[in-house]
Amino acid sequence: MFFKFLAKVNKVLLPSYTKRRLDLSKASKFQLAIIGWRYYVTTKALG
Repeated sequence: MFFKFLAKVNKVLLPSYTKRRLDLSKASKFQLAIIGWRYYVTTKALG
């Protein structure tokens, strides 16, 4: 339940790089960290 709430907060607060068509090979370390965090929270919320 906590991760579902956190996923909703992430959706509102953090940028979506897939909508911006960000190339992962050109992403900065900070952008990769955000992508990794969103992936982690999403997988925990679904599982």
